[in-house]
Amino acid sequence: MDRFLALAEPNRRRIIEIIAAEGEIAASDISDQFKISAPAVSQHLKVLREADLVRVEKRAQQRIYSLNPQGVDEMWEWLSRMRKFWNERFDALDVLLLEEHNKPKGEKQ
Repeated sequence: MDRFLALAEPNRRRIIEIIAAEGEIAASDISDQFKISAPAVSQHLKVLREADLVRVEKRAQQRIYSLNPQGVDEMWEWLSRMRKFWNERFDALDVLLLEEHNKPKGEKQ
């Protein structure tokens, strides 16, 4: 599953925030923080697992969730490339606007 698509849903973003804040957390403890049903939270966790954003470890009867650093890092790298791309475009626009602003009035188009 596409990671950005997985994070498009607000409950899943909140789950990621909870896991990030806790480091490791049981599925039941995640579920306790929502007004939606435990099965609904479970489905959201499944989507996040399939998107490779979280990891799950079974400990006795509990499922313990943590962030998958690799999945998060890949998103961060993509976002960094996009930020660089747009910063370069905006810098070029700034230069063009400054040049246009500094032209004598007769030269402006």
